[in-house]
Amino acid sequence: MYVMGYVPYGADGIIIRVEADIRRGIPGIDITGLAQGAVREAKERVRVAFRNSGYTFPPDRILINLAPAGVRKESAALDLPIALSVMAAAGLAPSLDNLMVMGELELSGHLRPVRGVLAATAAGLRAGIRDFIVPVENALEAAILAEGHFMAAATLGEAVHALMVRAETGSLPVESRPVQGAVKTGEATPAFTGDFSEVRGQGRYKRALEIAAAGGHNLLVFGPPGAGKTMLSRRMPSIMPPLAPWEAVEVTRLHSLAGQIKAERQTGETCLITRPPFRSPHHSASAEGILGGGKALRPGEISLAHFGVLFLDEAPEFRINVLQSLREPLEDKVITIARAEGPVRLPADFQLLLAANSCPCGRLGIRSKDAAGLSCFCTPEEVHRYWRKFGAALLDRVELRVPVTSPKIEQMRQPQEEPSSRIAERVLQAVEIQRERFKRTGIRRNARLSPGMIDAYCVLTNEAESAFHQAAAKLGLSGRAFHGVLRVARTIADLEGKNTILPVHILEAIQHRRLGDDPYDVFNEER
Repeated sequence: MYVMGYVPYGADGIIIRVEADIRRGIPGIDITGLAQGAVREAKERVRVAFRNSGYTFPPDRILINLAPAGVRKESAALDLPIALSVMAAAGLAPSLDNLMVMGELELSGHLRPVRGVLAATAAGLRAGIRDFIVPVENALEAAILAEGHFMAAATLGEAVHALMVRAETGSLPVESRPVQGAVKTGEATPAFTGDFSEVRGQGRYKRALEIAAAGGHNLLVFGPPGAGKTMLSRRMPSIMPPLAPWEAVEVTRLHSLAGQIKAERQTGETCLITRPPFRSPHHSASAEGILGGGKALRPGEISLAHFGVLFLDEAPEFRINVLQSLREPLEDKVITIARAEGPVRLPADFQLLLAANSCPCGRLGIRSKDAAGLSCFCTPEEVHRYWRKFGAALLDRVELRVPVTSPKIEQMRQPQEEPSSRIAERVLQAVEIQRERFKRTGIRRNARLSPGMIDAYCVLTNEAESAFHQAAAKLGLSGRAFHGVLRVARTIADLEGKNTILPVHILEAIQHRRLGDDPYDVFNEER
């Protein structure tokens, strides 16, 4: 007898066929199929859970096979499939055909939640599997895609009862499913309360964040401490548009694989992520933590920021190999992790937000009263060594660069500024324009326009064309920067509802691109 299980691995996971065979011999359980760690230990949990649930464990020789046999399996989610396959082989449970089962068993027979339930239901539906049994704590997650075709069980006994009902009626018991519309929506980050109106001054930075949110562009902000770099960056989620339905499912699926979905039917906690993710890892994060990997190959921060923002505060403090490893994902929107078993591709369609001081001591950009007008304690060599961590190749992929200085006293005392809600309205209108424009191309935002599509979608007036070529020649833009300016100009035009790119749009895009290659550009912030 067999039942289908699931093991999270990479971006899609693996559907596992759990087979059980009972034969004469010395009582015991053998598990074949490259079972690792928690899977090898499952036989003891299953044996005790049988007894404590009121069932008699077969006193025979039992062989459990996990197919495909050539793939390593590391997941406690195979506990329940193993238990039910043994029951079916012993005649204690009915047929398990066309069924996927997930759940970790406690010794008491209760089921514990597992990660990857949404990814498992998506994979199962693609494979033609009709019914699913999941732990109660994963009910809201399963309901996103398998509404009406799954049962949430709290114990091994409830799972067996559901199989009995299914054998008699042809479907899983209705009374154990979450009620219609119980799926809650939420964010991939903790509740956000900040607002743009709380930050005084920094109009140029606020405008750059608006453009970045509307077009999906990468952004670098640099300047002395206390200028508002982090404060404004962490308010970016307040102006970002909601995810489209298919985007929300994809984002939630990736967070499910990473084990970061905590939705309980009893408390009604959030499950479906409808807001763009905003990930802000600490600068001590490892390359595996940012890119993904590990023994079980989980998604990293760049995949958890899929369709959202990866914010690296104090960016030069990150390891240089971590910063430079972002270059390919920023270009390809996917990261390929090479393993002995074969390469694994993880989605990484994110926008990068970098915040940095201009120098190691942080005082470059602070005016002092001495003759030199500087208060930085760093030597030029130390400043440039610090800045070289970015590298020209990474900075060339950042379309928006904003130097900032501390706001003036008069700015700190001015009335409340434009709220996030008003900026968010403009951003949403621009995003809707892009969704309509690109609905048949598979592109989400202007920042994803390929070089071959720019001529078709970035139409300039004659005056704008002339201004652009003059500015590009003066600044010595690379080919990538040339296209980046056009993408940003396209977004600025969308924010104003214009079909054609005008000179003012080009000039603003150039203004956001001309600085940032040198830390001393912070002194040009007001020019």
